[in-house]
Amino acid sequence: MSRTLAVVSAGLSQPSSTRLLADQLAAATRDGLAGRGELVDVHPVDLREHAHDVVNHLLTGFPSESLRATLDTVTGADGIIAVTPIFNASYNGLFKSFFDLVDAEALADRPVLVAATGGTARHSLALEHALRPLFAYLHAVVVPTAVFAAPEDWSGGTADGALRRRIDRAAAELAEQIHRRPVSTGPADPFALTGTFEDLLGGLRDG
Repeated sequence: MSRTLAVVSAGLSQPSSTRLLADQLAAATRDGLAGRGELVDVHPVDLREHAHDVVNHLLTGFPSESLRATLDTVTGADGIIAVTPIFNASYNGLFKSFFDLVDAEALADRPVLVAATGGTARHSLALEHALRPLFAYLHAVVVPTAVFAAPEDWSGGTADGALRRRIDRAAAELAEQIHRRPVSTGPADPFALTGTFEDLLGGLRDG
């Protein structure tokens, strides 16, 4: 059975350095899993394509069909790569709004690799003071190495040596965490019964 890897990118422009970093992290993670004898299905999630649906869900409490499918993809994945541009020293609003829609327990114990892009390396601290606490709140397992890419880390659309090493190290950590876990059975059904009808009826009779 194949593993599933959700790759969430919150870049707003096209082309996007955020999406470029996300794709390179995904490729390195796929290679890391292949080296451990694991097949993986990579599911890119480009949040800019769901921006209106995210806002509508926040306002109405009801997701569109496509947004519901996207949320299920993320919460049902064996591992997650989450990449955001840094705005005003933190993740951008689209990134935060999307993860505000994820149930607080849906990512419990799920391996997550966090990464970000920004106009200056000084913004790299946002990975530790913003992204890591966000996923800690969601009870995810964030791998030790976070990856930040500034404009000077790219050379013709290719990661330079130092960035490449960070990508490979973080991807190897994520691949190892995924490899250690049982294969995901998909998102939890919020309407699934936790017992039999007899148990439920017995509880009513006892009351």
